[in-house]
Amino acid sequence: MLHALAATLLLALAFALPARAAIDIVPVTSPGGITAWLYEDSTIPMVSLEASFRGGAALDPEGQAGVVNLMTALLEEGSGDLDATAFAQARDDLAADFSFDASRDEVSVSARMLSENLDASVDLLRAALVEPRFDADAVTRVRGQVVSNLRSDETDPDAIASRAFYAQAFPGHPYALPPDGTLATVADLDAEAVRAAHRAALAKDRLMIAVVGDIDAERLGPMLDRLFGDLPETGAPLPAVAEPATAGTLSVIDLDIPQSVVVFGHAGIPRDDPDFIPAFVMDQILGGGGFGSRLTEEVREKRGLTYGIYTYLAPGDFGALYMGRFSSANGRVAEALGILREEWARMAEEGVTEAELEDAKRYLTGAYPLRFDGNERIADQLLGLQTAGLDIDYVNERNDLVEAVTREDIARVARRILDPDRLTFVVVGRPEGVQATN
Repeated sequence: MLHALAATLLLALAFALPARAAIDIVPVTSPGGITAWLYEDSTIPMVSLEASFRGGAALDPEGQAGVVNLMTALLEEGSGDLDATAFAQARDDLAADFSFDASRDEVSVSARMLSENLDASVDLLRAALVEPRFDADAVTRVRGQVVSNLRSDETDPDAIASRAFYAQAFPGHPYALPPDGTLATVADLDAEAVRAAHRAALAKDRLMIAVVGDIDAERLGPMLDRLFGDLPETGAPLPAVAEPATAGTLSVIDLDIPQSVVVFGHAGIPRDDPDFIPAFVMDQILGGGGFGSRLTEEVREKRGLTYGIYTYLAPGDFGALYMGRFSSANGRVAEALGILREEWARMAEEGVTEAELEDAKRYLTGAYPLRFDGNERIADQLLGLQTAGLDIDYVNERNDLVEAVTREDIARVARRILDPDRLTFVVVGRPEGVQATN
């Protein structure tokens, strides 16, 4: 977003959502008790819907890692009396766009539907969610696509590093396994396992919904029941929240590549923690702000050790991390690691300057309207607020919360969160002068 085109900014402003303007979000409850957040806008004859089922790949049964991901990929492969080809044709005839995705924390549903075809589009989406066919030939074909991607990941240093880090951070927890599974687990998945995953993951007790566009509350309520009302009331139990087991170790995974990839991090902060906003501003200054961050300045600009280094808060539903990554020439990884550790400790000990804080606030408050430059993105933002457990008015309060952050707040949060002794590294490559500690 640092280099967003002026046209994008103008579009955001034209959408009447400047940093301090109010956006009127209305909670809607259907006759059947299903709740959604609605932002009504009839300027474009379309409706955008975003929905989330909490749990996602974290619900994969033991030995079936990847089954929720496979199930999600099959939702458009036929439903009711429509096979995969007929479903795709019906969707295209309606000029509708559906997408389904599975992450560690959720199964997400996205839909774009023309107002004139809304009823028929909702019926088709309902069929995908409630009556998926999971035909054997579709399972075989899509499973083969997943396996192909998993084979590619076996030689992808970024994928290798990320998977190894999560495996170390969450031993014995669902987060330890990749959301798309492993070659061993996915190979054994069949239609029966996929149907069980559907019953476990797509249930009303973990459903959150945001709707934006050409629809009012009176029409939306019955539509919610028609779309989601026939799903099971409850799904599989959610996993327990885990404390990341980051013990300050450094692992090296050998791979013959000219640049090593480094993933690093330790325990983070949950999204509903009162200190999250100060932590968010701190991250912007330390590593999340691209070319304006300390790590970019010290590791890239001053020393040329990497093309890019960044950090990010990863407040998963079932375990929070503070993570980052970079890549560097094998002969320079050791130096980059040393600088990173120094900056981690410096932030924890010294906090930030007033100039750094004001620059971060200016960027974060100025960039926020760019998240609302269209119905799809507004719906995505509203859903994100719900999944984070935030209040419906947060969108109108968020910039004030950022502006209220002080240097003392960041100093407190930095001392609380940043722990150089527990900063854990996974290095994939052949780094010179880097000694593994586990």
